Amino acid sequence: MKIGVDARPLSRPLTGIGRYTLEMCKSLSKIDNISLYLYSPSPIDFENLENITYIKYRTKNWHNGFLKQLWAEFFLPKWAKEDKIDVFWGPVHRLPRFLPKTIASVITIHDLVWKYAGDTMHSFTYFLEKFQMPSAIKAADFIVTDSQSTFDAVKLEFGVESKRLALIPLAAVFIQNNISFEELKKYNINLSYFLFVGTLEPRKNLARLLEAYSLLPKKLKLQTMLVIVGGKGWGNVDLENIIAQLNLGDYVKVLGYVDEQSLTALYAHAKFLAMPSIYEGFGLPLLEAMTQGTPVLTSNNSSMPEVAGNAGLLIAAQDVNSIKEGLFQLLSNDELLASFALNTKTQARKFNWDKSAVQLFNVFNKAINLHRS
Repeated sequence: MKIGVDARPLSRPLTGIGRYTLEMCKSLSKIDNISLYLYSPSPIDFENLENITYIKYRTKNWHNGFLKQLWAEFFLPKWAKEDKIDVFWGPVHRLPRFLPKTIASVITIHDLVWKYAGDTMHSFTYFLEKFQMPSAIKAADFIVTDSQSTFDAVKLEFGVESKRLALIPLAAVFIQNNISFEELKKYNINLSYFLFVGTLEPRKNLARLLEAYSLLPKKLKLQTMLVIVGGKGWGNVDLENIIAQLNLGDYVKVLGYVDEQSLTALYAHAKFLAMPSIYEGFGLPLLEAMTQGTPVLTSNNSSMPEVAGNAGLLIAAQDVNSIKEGLFQLLSNDELLASFALNTKTQARKFNWDKSAVQLFNVFNKAINLHRS
């Protein structure tokens, strides 16, 4: 089976969807009789893609969003036709409009942010999602979702029949942490902390998290700091100003984007991960934290309760007092925190990349048969 992949998420520092695309491709490559063809307008990281059959990209970097869209509509279908692809997979919400009619197609819909939290999106991304997602869902032979929440939303919003839908969850790699707490001092972390991981954008709800943290008793803040990890997104989330206004300069450490080894260590040594997002299609940092035995504080909306299971405490994302109460409980009640921690690795092991890849391979087969019929 020749599988074409829109590999644009691999051409930049990996975020959630990039991680999903990478890990799914690595696991798919282990399956017999599969040839993966990765297409990108820019060079992609070859380091962890040794088993991939074929990688194709333009010699020049096309970083501009508009140019990437042109590439997806015209170059990508041309390459897929030349390579005689059996099925094309769009791992992020979109399909090329001019994909040859002979090629079956599958898309993954991670979330419906533009429908349910559109005001938290960049205007260009909102425009693309609003006008490209519905047509891609209509054109695709099969649609994959990450969570039951998104599965139900796609059915409701687009009237998709269940026979064209598959729920295939994300997973997280269990990585051995080899960095001691002492070594985290290179980040000026020298006391207990809880962790935030995510792109700095409005949907991640970081401003409310900071406000809630500022309302805690000084004693708790002195005992446990907040460490923030994540690349800059959009929306002018002015962390420096927010932290200053809330008088949190002595209690918050902003690290920006960190490498995978450091991130693993930060997960492992954190008291808990705080992810009070306004909306998530899955919430991969939740799983990543749980693989290290770290419990979570997360929102009671969309997919997050599914992922957290019994390994975390749920709060109302829009309510600062609810977030504050959740922080207070986890920072002041060691027995409660330990009870959640006991469940983390069991919950995380419910999700497995190889298992998910086999499910996706079965979807590709169904899509090909459906397309031919």
